[in-house]
Amino acid sequence: MSTLPLRPGLEGEEPYGAPELDVPVRLNVNENPYAPSPAVVESIARAAAGAAGRLNRYPDRDFPALRRALADYLAVESGVRPDWEGVWAANGSNEVMLHVLQAFGGPGRACLSFTPTYSMYPEYARDTLTDYVTGPRRADFTLDAAAVAAAIERVRPAVVLLASPNNPTGTVLPLDDVRAVLEAARGHGPAGADGAADAVVVIDEAYGEFRRPGVPSALELLAESDAAGPRHPHLAVARTMSKAFGMAGLRLGYLAASRELVDALRVVRLPYHLSALTQAAALAALDHREELMGQVASLRSERDALVAWLRGRGCTAHESDANFVLFGPFEDRDAVFAALLEHGVLIRVVGPEGYLRVSIGTPDEMEAFRSALDGVLAGTRPRAPRAAAERP
Repeated sequence: MSTLPLRPGLEGEEPYGAPELDVPVRLNVNENPYAPSPAVVESIARAAAGAAGRLNRYPDRDFPALRRALADYLAVESGVRPDWEGVWAANGSNEVMLHVLQAFGGPGRACLSFTPTYSMYPEYARDTLTDYVTGPRRADFTLDAAAVAAAIERVRPAVVLLASPNNPTGTVLPLDDVRAVLEAARGHGPAGADGAADAVVVIDEAYGEFRRPGVPSALELLAESDAAGPRHPHLAVARTMSKAFGMAGLRLGYLAASRELVDALRVVRLPYHLSALTQAAALAALDHREELMGQVASLRSERDALVAWLRGRGCTAHESDANFVLFGPFEDRDAVFAALLEHGVLIRVVGPEGYLRVSIGTPDEMEAFRSALDGVLAGTRPRAPRAAAERP
């Protein structure tokens, strides 16, 4: 039997992925529970059929029509219209992040983040041979901007990854804190022949559309400029069509940044990485943005009601600006997870010790979750949260 030359560092690694189980209520991967309407399906099918007639030709490498449409959408959603040449897209925000680390990370360079946070970040770093360095969040899962700045000065990372709202905690990062991080990143990236570069700061807003009214997007910082040009050319704000848009199966993620930053991503992307069918379907979906975004308000309302309900049952439930809620802590969260699964409800074991995460579903799905958890809590009470100094 031959021995394959597996790359060092991949020994014993398992593929990423949440459990895929056929259960009545799936609330584990933060999907939008509402399927596209027949009108949306018809538009996408018509667009895909049109693209299919040209599949003998390669797709547009730089897809300007889609980038313009995404810029138009961001202008409506956030009030900021980025330059379309500063918009980039790929097969899910996962590939967008991979492009960022391919362009700016690599051997001898570091990516900095703060835990608990999205569990794929270390895999992006691993796959690009970039060192992954983490610091802790506060006990309430917010970030200490001064501590972040100190870590940037110490680590001198090429890339800083900050999710806002954060997954799995739902915590948002205030704009003043983002500004402080951007200032700390100036001149504190990796050293080169021309001196120290700025660190690229990525604000991952995969759940940005679910933020509470009045909570701004980091896109607003992209609009800030002075006589020299954009004030934050090292800022990138990542989004996705998977969550609020209800298009997880489409696999379309994107970011907005400076043209200079996006041009670096164009260097490392594979040729024709975004298929003609994906481009056509995404454009068709964006034509229905008002309808596809119509369920966001109801999902926010369900989320906020769930936080109050969980607290009423003795759980610690954290305020969330995403479409999920982190709750607990439990002495044995795996036992709670398994008991819910026996009731046909699938959630996620993720995040700090003792906590579980539940995605927001339809009213019927949330009622099923509450009924199941009530039964579980009757025999398994949440333990009291530890003091802040004791928390991970």
